[in-house]
Parts: sequence; structure tokens; C-alpha cells
Amino acid sequence: MQKSGRVTYVSLESDESFHGEYEAALLEAGREFGGRHPMYIGGREVTAPREFEARSPIDPEILLGTFPEGGEEHAREAIAAAGEAFPGWSRRDWRERVGIVRRTADALEARLFGLAALLTYEAGKTRYEALAEVGETVDMLRYYCDIYEQSNGYVFPMRSPAPGEECRSVMRPYGVWAVISPFNFPIALAAGMIAGALLTGNTVVFKPTSKTPLSGVTIYRLFVESGVPPGALNLLTGPGSPFGKVVTAHPDVAGIAFTGSRDVGMWLYRQVAAMQPYHKPLVAELGSKNPTVVTASADIGKAVEGVVRAAFGFAGQKCSATSRVYVHSSVAERFCEALRDRVDRMEVGDPRRREVAYGPLIDDRARVTFREAVEEALRDGGRLVAGGTGQGVYVRPTVIAGLAHDHRLFAEELFVPILLVGTFETLEEALTLANATDYGLTAGVFTQDPEEVRYFFDRIRFGVVYANRRGGATTGAWPGAQPFGGWKASGTTGRGAGGPYYLLSFVREQARTRVTEPGGSG
Repeated sequence: MQKSGRVTYVSLESDESFHGEYEAALLEAGREFGGRHPMYIGGREVTAPREFEARSPIDPEILLGTFPEGGEEHAREAIAAAGEAFPGWSRRDWRERVGIVRRTADALEARLFGLAALLTYEAGKTRYEALAEVGETVDMLRYYCDIYEQSNGYVFPMRSPAPGEECRSVMRPYGVWAVISPFNFPIALAAGMIAGALLTGNTVVFKPTSKTPLSGVTIYRLFVESGVPPGALNLLTGPGSPFGKVVTAHPDVAGIAFTGSRDVGMWLYRQVAAMQPYHKPLVAELGSKNPTVVTASADIGKAVEGVVRAAFGFAGQKCSATSRVYVHSSVAERFCEALRDRVDRMEVGDPRRREVAYGPLIDDRARVTFREAVEEALRDGGRLVAGGTGQGVYVRPTVIAGLAHDHRLFAEELFVPILLVGTFETLEEALTLANATDYGLTAGVFTQDPEEVRYFFDRIRFGVVYANRRGGATTGAWPGAQPFGGWKASGTTGRGAGGPYYLLSFVREQARTRVTEPGGSG
């Protein structure tokens, strides 16, 4: 496989050369599991009295590693270390920081297959999902470096306020940022948030989710090996509650970057608002309930493929997954028949196997969510089109039709492979149904009518929108091609990750004016 080319879901489908290297990496990765891993504070290895084990969702017999349960005292130590490192890191020439982040991207690319194998074991991703995540992380970091360079480190000359005066707009870092990453993209989302903060001159206290801590340790080491100095990046592992309690209240934490559930994100928001004497930034992406609209003129084959990929990739455990589809009544029966045929052919099982479409749910809690949602839907009048069964955390892709549009399952994010189908008569009705949610991350439409595409784009209230995307109705843009940020309850900044404005979330403006000529004002 030509690793110098862009590695995405689309490019992998047309490339048979990578399978051997990936499978060799799977064998190699298995030899490295089971060790004890410390936390890192100010460049020091730190342990804790209590530890926890991380096991593979593929098979709980696979022990990935043992990690410290960091507590409040560790969070405070890490914040202090990041605060001490901030003056030196923020005053470095921005070009040096760009060079370090670029070296991190190079290191990620060099370890493409090993990192993909880790994602398979730790998150349960197929080879396609895992390789694409690492490849898109490389793209994201390089894109951020390009944007920062093109913006001259966010230093812009301004008009002279008065004769003999010179003014510049300079975007300055805030200070210490807490970065909290989720299990579903433990490399891409962690690296993206960390790079956004570090590149712009902030320092970081990073806590990965306890479901995928080994990816977090690996990302930390890659940044440090690439030149991030001690204290500028710190790593804590363990439960989220002690960490969240400290970072939301601590006066030396300047901002928080978080990707995860709406409930946790809103708790962070309320804590920051209640405990601080002034506003501090919270950059958050909080999931969604993503709709796809299929009109009467749609190419049904393309629509079915796009919906299946978006709904069931990584077992629906994506904030961008299609979880509800609204189909024009005139084509609904044909769409559901084609959808059932496509879903029935999907193989669920061990994601290390090449032919598997998706692997396990991340844990038993997700399995319970799946089972209870299916039972509730059928009890409340839903009709099972496909799936609905499973063994343990390995569950079939499930399609349910016939529920009332105001049923809670149409509104609440589940993060499991369940797709609800509703019908509509007019495109206006479809958009009303699609927009009837607190969320606003991704949405898609399938239609062969250009006017319907324009109508959809003008009226849909979501931050990332697609038309006729066979590769994923609501998923799959690579960084730099399309920003990824939500509206309403799906996000807090309006600046999408992977887009040209994301880095501005981590800086604030300082207007600098100086007298340059004798006799100038002041």
C-alpha cells in the first residue's frame, strides 16, 4: 500500500495491497499487550494506589493493559505542571510548534498498521475503519499545520489607528486546556483536540476514556517523542468524575475540549458556568440523532448503500451515524425491501476477519441499550424489517419501521446499530421531521432533483450535510474536505473540527498598537 497517498474509507475499498501488512500488524500487536502503563505528569511516570484493567471488546480474555486510577490530586498536579510549562511553550516561535505537530503526523503515518491493529483490539474496529481513522488523523494534523502557516500564526497587520502608530491583531493562547476524548475515535479525536491546543501555544492535560486508555497512552508518547516538552502535555488515566470535578473548578484551567455524550458535555458546561468568575471556553461535540431523507426521485440503490454504511459502520457507534431515515411513501416499500436485503448480507463478528462488516459493541452497557430499545420499539408498534437479534456484544444491524414519529427512539441518541424508518408525503414535512430534534450534527438527502437538494441545504438545521453520498449518507468526510461541527445540542463553538476555523477555538484576540514615529499619538 502506498502510505504516502491519502488513506480513507474510499481509498481502502479500491486497494487490496494493505491486507498483508495489516494482518502482520495484528500478530505483532498481540505480543505487546498485558503490560502496566503509568500516567505522565510533567514528564514523570506516575502511578496510583488503585489500578484498572482494559480488555478487548472482541474477547474479554484479551488483557490489553493495566492502568492507574488517577484521582483529584493527580489532576491538580498535572494542571500545575501544564501551568509551569505554558510560558515556555507559548513563547516558542509558532513555526517550531508547527514542526513538532508535523513530526507527530509523520510518526502516526509511519505506524499506520500498528495503530490500526491497536484500534481493532481496543475499540473493536474492522481493518477499514481502523486504517481510515489513523489515515484521517494524519490528514487532520497536517491540515491544521497548513492552516496555521497560511495564517502566519494568526498575526495580521491592521489599519493604522492614527499617524505614527502601527496595529496588529495577534491571536494568543489561553493557557492550560483539559482534553477529554471518547472511545469511538480514540486516536483521531484525541490527537485532533490535543494538536489544536498545542499548535496554538496552549498546554494540555489529557484524559482518554477508560474504555480505550492504551490508545491514549500511545498518542501521548507520539507527541512527546516528536518534541513536545515535559509538562506541555500530561496524561491521566482513570475515572472521569474526579477529573471533571477538578478541571471545571480549577482557576488555572483556561479551557476544556471534550467529545462525548450530551449529558456529560452539558454537565461540564454547567459546572464551568457555575464555578468560574468569568467565561472560559468549552469546545465540545456532543453527539446527535442524524436523519437521512430519501425522496421519490432518489436512486434507491445509492440511497440504500449510503444509509447502510452510515447507520451501521462501527456498529452505529458514531456521533455521525444515520439513526433515522425518512422515505417518501411512494418508494418506502421498495426502499425497505432493498434495505433488508442489503442488511441481511452483512456479516457481524470478530473484526480481525477480513469479511466482517462490523464487530462488537464496546461493552455490555451498550448491549443492554440495544436489547431494551428493540423490545420497546416492538412493544410500541414497531415492525422489525431486519436484525433485532444478537449474541452478547455481537448484535445484528437492526431496521425498525412503523413507530410514531414522536416516539422517544426517534429523538434520543442510542449509539447502537438501530435504524428507524419513517415516511413522509412532502419534502417540507420531511424537513420538519428531520429538524425536530435538539441535536444538529450530520444529515443527508438522496434525490435526483437539484431543486430538492437546494431546498434541503437551505432548510436543514445541521452542521454537516450531504447530498447523494453513497459512501455514507451522513458520515465519512476526511479532514480538510469538510469541517465537522454540530449545531444546537451537538456542539458549542460552531467551528467544525477539521475545518479552517477550528484552531480559533483555542485562541483569543489581542490588538497590539505601538507608536512608530516621533510625534505619534501617545
